[in-house]
Amino acid sequence: MGIAFPEGFLWGAASSAHQIEGNNVASDLWGLESRLPERSGDACDSYHRWPEDLDLVRDLGLSAYRFGIEWARIEPVEGEVSRAHLAHYRRMVEGCLERGLTPVVTLHHFTSPLWFQREGGWRSGTAVERFRRYVRTVLPILDGVSWVCTINEPNMLAMMAEAMRNGHHEGGVAGAMAAPDQAMADTLTDAHRAAREELGTAGLRSGWTIANQNFQAEDGAQAERDAWAWPREDRFLDAASGDDFVGVQAYTRVRIGRDGALPVPDGARRTLTGWEFYPGALGDAVRHTARRLPGVPILVTENGVATGDDAERVEYTRAALAGLHAAMADGADVRGYLHWSLLDNYEWGSWAPTFGLVSVDRETFARDAKPSARWLGDVARANAL
Repeated sequence: MGIAFPEGFLWGAASSAHQIEGNNVASDLWGLESRLPERSGDACDSYHRWPEDLDLVRDLGLSAYRFGIEWARIEPVEGEVSRAHLAHYRRMVEGCLERGLTPVVTLHHFTSPLWFQREGGWRSGTAVERFRRYVRTVLPILDGVSWVCTINEPNMLAMMAEAMRNGHHEGGVAGAMAAPDQAMADTLTDAHRAAREELGTAGLRSGWTIANQNFQAEDGAQAERDAWAWPREDRFLDAASGDDFVGVQAYTRVRIGRDGALPVPDGARRTLTGWEFYPGALGDAVRHTARRLPGVPILVTENGVATGDDAERVEYTRAALAGLHAAMADGADVRGYLHWSLLDNYEWGSWAPTFGLVSVDRETFARDAKPSARWLGDVARANAL
């Protein structure tokens, strides 16, 4: 039987609206993409092809699908709500339920309406109330959703915003970025709590998802590691104390020396994003999260690897799941695993890093499940590694 997971453990795949839907023209990212190497364009055309995507998830043997609701579609102009887009996302929720899939819905995954950004975005004094109003707007379409992610990777959102404000548009290992603006981090925390109030009043369970960067001290630099980790990750974890769950999102590690983040070691195996190939990231992140948030259930909302070698994807995921199981055996309360990503999608400026279990033809949008997808489906059906 192998390594068995608990009964009822969720197995699924994840996505984000902007990266797969296509033509998210009222969003801030759509405007920014003219400065990036590649545009999202039609993306994977999932706005229209979502039933096919849900069929894929079901037919592979997975039990959950994480997808995003796009604020810029719901409220393309401030105060003007699109009933058609609300109905679209409600159909997606119902599509999951009809197929026996557990919907995991994200309310904010990096992108905001362009009008929101132009008026100061998360740095404006009205951001929290605007986000609360948006959450109230989508409450009716969330009936039957048992996992609601308020804000995806607020620590990454704040770090990216700070980097862009300083004129840096490149990606890279998250931990190598400057620390996030603390005022913006405070606002994101307040927005999360406002969303939780609204969702809780409606009887919905919620939490937010954190980019777990696995900061590891080198050469006795524990104090430097802790000082580095606090503004970039730990303060966001601590803000989830008392939440219904917290989302763990882990891919690699960041080594911290006396002077801060260190580069990937010479000769280390790397992924298509340039990150260190480090499947131990997931188990490490879950242990760290469980230590900081005792009593808060964990949902792995993202974990995967950017590679053009699908056998390497299976290798990485197998090792990551073994580490996850070991952390659970040591007491971490983990309720499910959602692989990033379902599809080879737009990766914030480039189509080159392929994380998907399913390839997508850029011309025809035809989906083709990779061997790794069928392998993970077999794991899910057996509920064992």
